[in-house]
Amino acid sequence: MKQYFNLFDFTQKVNYKTEILAGLTVAMTMIPESLSFAILAGFPPLVGLYAAFIMGLVTAIFGGRPGLISGGAGATVIVLIALMKSHGLEYVFAAVALAGILQILVGVFKLGKFIRLVPQPVMYGFVNGLAIIIFMSQLEQFKTVVNGETVWLSGTPMYIMAGLVALTIGIVVLLPRFTKAIPASLVAILVVFGLVLGLGIETKTVADIASVSGGLPPFHVPQIDWSLETLQLIFPYALIMGSVGLTEGLLTLNLVDEITGTKGSGNRECVAQGGANLLNGFFFGMGGCPMIAQTLVNLSAGSRARLSGIVAALTILLIVLVGAPVIEQLPMAALVGVMIMVAIGTFEWISFRIINKMPKQDIFVGVLVAVITILLHNLALAVLIGVIISALVFAWESAKRIRARKFIDENGVKHYEIYGPLFFASTTAFLEKFDIVNDPKEVIIDFRDSKITDMSAIDTLNKLTERYARVGKKVHLRHLSADCLQLLHNANEIIDVNIMEDPTYKVVVD
Repeated sequence: MKQYFNLFDFTQKVNYKTEILAGLTVAMTMIPESLSFAILAGFPPLVGLYAAFIMGLVTAIFGGRPGLISGGAGATVIVLIALMKSHGLEYVFAAVALAGILQILVGVFKLGKFIRLVPQPVMYGFVNGLAIIIFMSQLEQFKTVVNGETVWLSGTPMYIMAGLVALTIGIVVLLPRFTKAIPASLVAILVVFGLVLGLGIETKTVADIASVSGGLPPFHVPQIDWSLETLQLIFPYALIMGSVGLTEGLLTLNLVDEITGTKGSGNRECVAQGGANLLNGFFFGMGGCPMIAQTLVNLSAGSRARLSGIVAALTILLIVLVGAPVIEQLPMAALVGVMIMVAIGTFEWISFRIINKMPKQDIFVGVLVAVITILLHNLALAVLIGVIISALVFAWESAKRIRARKFIDENGVKHYEIYGPLFFASTTAFLEKFDIVNDPKEVIIDFRDSKITDMSAIDTLNKLTERYARVGKKVHLRHLSADCLQLLHNANEIIDVNIMEDPTYKVVVD
């Protein structure tokens, strides 16, 4: 348990100035996003900020790695919109708490390792799709409501908004060439903020989204009918929310691992994320998961420890308690500029440079995952489809690799030396290798360079043995590895195959 209380990872040197400034930058970018997601789902605005505080603090302290930022993310909130409309906020809180319990169970039983099944093309598609979503979501800030209809800004308001965004982007791009002592994103926000206040420029601010003033998150038991019917109602929402959160979280964790060249703990992240969502359900929060945009803001600001996440969470709480009047005057243009640069930095531009060198199926998977992410805003579904297609492609390619070398020895016994794995996709090609009618009375199938991997392979061997038996011929299986022998032994009640022992063959155990 000691590792869970190592708040600042004392095994590495912590730059406190960098961490604090990075945390302040993250807080500035997280507030409008959390408010927007809450309003989108029909929640009270403070529910989004409470989620940002609780998720951010708990996962910063107990999460799977330093540098990862969690908050009230849109990916998980979208799942709950239907439940909010049909049954109200209390059932949403119950679903969030249940999702937290499910996520904790995933971490306790160490199921986070299954994120390793996500291929690199799926990662490219996931990251590129998310970068485009981040960019497109910023375009909404160039719109306003006129007579109840949402329309694009025009004239002077559009020029002011575009100019301030361009100024923000310019500072973020150019400042690091002169100094990296202060995060460029934070400097850009402060400069644009000061310019707007000093010159009295009329432009959209955080206050135009919602008020951020409030108190401490209140303890609140969801007021629902605690029954089996209620569990059946909220369980699907909780399961989907938990899955989406873990998928986005573990993929973001892997991305941070690549950027920093360090290794995080997926199972620990699952437990921390689940604990944070459980608290959200009882402290008026809408729940959430790791946020890739804010994580990249954090990393680009130089953070490599847990302190920045803690600072960001406490800053959000402090703003809710006492700093709302100031933060509500923050120009949205400054935050939009920062997030646009995050989107540009998130996009895997290398995927364009290597696209001609990638297999066609990998290109298809990457593009498909990106398109699903953009169109449906469902990261879990996009990744799941990408993994399934990649697995099917792998199975197909592996199935084509099964081969057989055939010869008849001096005793008139025909040998089939099998190369390649025998599994569900390769069974048909495997059966086509045998000439049952013309083969001699005795046949040996040699698995020295092959493996029997599943029930389909076992059933195929049983059928092959039966076909030879019908014409009075016998089949022997030879050079089976220990795990293959165990598979056949477990199925001996439903199959009838003859295994030939070879005392000179050394079985290699994987």
